[in-house]
Amino acid sequence: QVQLVQSGGGVVLAGGSHRLSCVVSGRPITDYAMGWFRQAPGKEREFVAGIAWTGGSTYYLDSVKGRFTVSRDIAKNMAYLQMNSLNPEDTAVYYCGAQGISSFYQPRHAPAYPYWGQGTQVTVSS
Repeated sequence: QVQLVQSGGGVVLAGGSHRLSCVVSGRPITDYAMGWFRQAPGKEREFVAGIAWTGGSTYYLDSVKGRFTVSRDIAKNMAYLQMNSLNPEDTAVYYCGAQGISSFYQPRHAPAYPYWGQGTQVTVSS
């Protein structure tokens, strides 16, 4: 059984940086494409960033391109979301997700991810 455990939430000043981590246990991270999503109060969960199981392709929400970077460390079985130039609109609960290798890979589609972390709050103060 795959489990995802997140860490790294907190309060950040606008313009600052922060990194979220997600450790995968039970299976090698190379068996999964990883995704990061977020949900702000009163809003639906939205895709933020994704990295394919090969690690060779990454995907981003337009509003975070150039500010956020998704990556993984195979040796540590961990995925990361590095967030720079944060603004108050980035305030949300952030979730990491994992979906298995598939010819129907859908990095931006939350229902395609059967495994989820517990979520961590990121608050950007102005």
